[in-house]
Amino acid sequence: MLRIFTVLTMLASGTLTSQLPEFAQQYRQRLGGAIDALEQVMADFQRDAADYGLTVPEAIDRQKASTDPFIQARGASIERTSQRLVHLKDQRSGFETASPFERILILVQSPDRELAQATAEDYAPAIPVTPVGLVSAGAGAAGGFILVWFLSGLVRLTRRRAPA
Repeated sequence: MLRIFTVLTMLASGTLTSQLPEFAQQYRQRLGGAIDALEQVMADFQRDAADYGLTVPEAIDRQKASTDPFIQARGASIERTSQRLVHLKDQRSGFETASPFERILILVQSPDRELAQATAEDYAPAIPVTPVGLVSAGAGAAGGFILVWFLSGLVRLTRRRAPA
């Protein structure tokens, strides 16, 4: 019974982790579109600020200092947009210079929540035929094996210590 459970766990974890390279690729494709959209928003805001003789930080500060709660909220919103744009550009730069394995780490370490959620909603699983996909599948299978081995060891240990 334990062997069957081990094999099933290895298959499930291997299948799951084999999808990481493809998910990272689809996330990366969406990354460019998100950057383009945010750059347009920031360009419009910069133009509006310049029309009133302000820099972007000055315009944001003015909005946040407003007595109108709506204007304050818009200032905070555009500030978050600006920060998100910087984060996404940094991430894109990291993706461009990273190896396929490093791309997975970049995605796992600092995903953009909105972008990751949108990617997951439209995600199309792929059969791993690249070396990265196959290694990811193997790593997941090994992780599943180690998990079952560890848990079964805990069960055996508690059975030995249980009074008869």
